[in-house]
Amino acid sequence: MSTIIDLLGTQAGYYLDHVCKTIDKKLIHIPEPNMIDKAWVDSDRNIRTLESLQALYGHGRLANTGYVSILPVDQGIEHSAGASFAPNPLYFDPGNIVKLAIEGGCNAVASTFGVLGAVARKYAHKIPFIVKLNHNELLTYPNSYDQVMFGTVKEAWNMGAVAVGATIYFGSEQSRRQIVEVSQAFEYAHELGMATVLWCYLRNSSFKKDGIDYHAAADLTGQANHIGVTITADIVKQKLPSNNGGFKAIGFGKTDGRMYTELVSDHPIDLCRYQVANGYMGRVGLINSGGESHGTSDLHDAVVTAVVNKRAGGMGLICGRKAFQKTMKDGVSLLNTIQDVYLDPSITVA
Repeated sequence: MSTIIDLLGTQAGYYLDHVCKTIDKKLIHIPEPNMIDKAWVDSDRNIRTLESLQALYGHGRLANTGYVSILPVDQGIEHSAGASFAPNPLYFDPGNIVKLAIEGGCNAVASTFGVLGAVARKYAHKIPFIVKLNHNELLTYPNSYDQVMFGTVKEAWNMGAVAVGATIYFGSEQSRRQIVEVSQAFEYAHELGMATVLWCYLRNSSFKKDGIDYHAAADLTGQANHIGVTITADIVKQKLPSNNGGFKAIGFGKTDGRMYTELVSDHPIDLCRYQVANGYMGRVGLINSGGESHGTSDLHDAVVTAVVNKRAGGMGLICGRKAFQKTMKDGVSLLNTIQDVYLDPSITVA
């Protein structure tokens, strides 16, 4: 705990002593060791899918705590391989990506068909694989903010994956097509017994208003999460909220004043609690993204995100660039420090 307090510095009290007075924690399905029985046993997920979810929950340093730590490395497609791996060219090699996830004590590694397929026979039985089905490849110009399928659910299943992942750019011109594609893919994944993880991202130039970016607004991201769980995502990945009032700013959508008063405050934990609530009150786990690397502040930033996520009632962190854009030793240390937040019983749900 002392290391975490030291990393939080003067903000320690702000994050660790906050009491949520918006959505009561008693209403939240808080992660715990028996999450399958608590959140999924009454659902329509088949036995094989429950087994796959348990494989995710039951691996790594956070095994059987209800929390997850996932290493995602799809940035070679999404952000270009050169930009992603220039800080440490070691990770051009898929084997080192999986090695980082294993040595870092992660519950799973999420990556592309190519990355995981290159080392599947060696590693698929050693750490759960999450195969990312679609991508926005950063080569078509101009960038259209579209997600296209790079492979099939059956390919991921043949690879030994326990889960598939996908991204939807909610609010984009192609979002409705993406919703249909991902919904159908998730249906088949569940039929085959795989779990599903959805990157619920927003993309629309209109979500920037008067110089303020609302792509990570609590109300907009919360609704994206709610659509995501509706199309049967078992875990939702979302950016940590940076503000609120996106619907009001762009003058679109239906709102209720209590969304901005009773259900949410301006505290980061309360903003994140609203995201959790939109995932069926935590039945579908919320994992927040670690975000891009900023160098020396990475460890502090990652711990803040983990503390906010955990205290809001979230399920964990999915952290990539902050971990692999440095030496493997430092990447492992960062991942372990994130996990320490979830292992620390004194850091409680607010």
